[in-house]
Amino acid sequence: MNAEKRLLIAGGGYADIPLIKAGQKLGYHVITSGNRPDDLGHRVSDAYRPGDFSDPEAMLRIARDEQIDAICACCNDFSAISSAYVAERLDLPGHDSYELAKLIHHKDKYRAFTRANGIPAPVARGFDDIAGALAAIPDYRLPLIVKPVDLTGGKGVSRIDSLDQAKQALEHAFATSKSKRVVVEEYIQGSRHGFSAFLWDSKVVFHFADNEHYYLNQYLVSAASAPTFAPTAAVDRLVAQTENIASRLSMKNGIFHVQYILRNGEPIIIEICRRPPGDLYIEFVKHATGVDYPSWLVRAAAGLDCSGLSQREPDGYITRQCVMTNRTGILKDVVFDPEIADNVIDRLMWWNSGERVEQIMTAKFGIVFLRFSSMDEMLYKTERMQDLIRAVIVPA
Repeated sequence: MNAEKRLLIAGGGYADIPLIKAGQKLGYHVITSGNRPDDLGHRVSDAYRPGDFSDPEAMLRIARDEQIDAICACCNDFSAISSAYVAERLDLPGHDSYELAKLIHHKDKYRAFTRANGIPAPVARGFDDIAGALAAIPDYRLPLIVKPVDLTGGKGVSRIDSLDQAKQALEHAFATSKSKRVVVEEYIQGSRHGFSAFLWDSKVVFHFADNEHYYLNQYLVSAASAPTFAPTAAVDRLVAQTENIASRLSMKNGIFHVQYILRNGEPIIIEICRRPPGDLYIEFVKHATGVDYPSWLVRAAAGLDCSGLSQREPDGYITRQCVMTNRTGILKDVVFDPEIADNVIDRLMWWNSGERVEQIMTAKFGIVFLRFSSMDEMLYKTERMQDLIRAVIVPA
């Protein structure tokens, strides 16, 4: 490939480092963006151009100025929408239309699509004002979940167990949403999982299924483990649903990632996106299967041939763990228990001794990958991992 080719990644956080390195390995001059100049990805890329990747016009200006040949979304829904907008305006390959990107990444639009097409999903409805939502909530069976339509990672999400909780939950979701729209949906009880597929000609040529683990924030994944303990039949149904959705929407090649809840053996898709998941998930897939998932995602986003990708199952038992804490104060150290010393296979740490920790529901100090000898060991240690990899916090 000509070294003059230029790839814009609409982001540059730590989770985007595998994409940056994959683009460089493919021969691209990789430009990162975003409005946080200290993000770790910018240290790895060939150039950094500041700009808000949630603003499609800002990304378009950078793309034109840099005369890019391809664009790749970072690990964020806003970036996926902006990337689709840029690709459509500049006639670049590898991306769904701008309208389709909004349908996929805005929860109210996607829920309307599932309802109209008989695709298993929570009973849900979107609202653009609190009064309308409050009037409708008594028609639903509690408990309910309220979410901003345009955010991920548990931001602005609340559970409603009684009607007197509805107003506060809705105010929180509306205040958090960038577009000031929310979705109210039924609460689904079951085990929680992720499913990542790669589409080629509307067919799933590779898929990967995991188990999700949570810490303090019950709407923010703190760890993922593989292989999944979900039954093969459930994963097969997800493959079929993925191909059904891709065909109905004429999706372009590339990643199709969902979070789902397994309820009585049936997978219920909760979230969907067409960009890399965060927290080095694509490195997790690579560690578990040997498939260079970051490279395939960049190839697809650039419109390159991806016909060589094929299915590979996880080889062994792998966990991706976010290092977090349940205490506010001053971070002094991160300590690895001897019990998991032999399990650690890779890590990316970015904590600094002396930093103040206040937002314990979201603060992360690094990502650790671990390999285990059995499913039982993997699940047992992963559920205890916040004690086995411990952030040492002292009072401020």
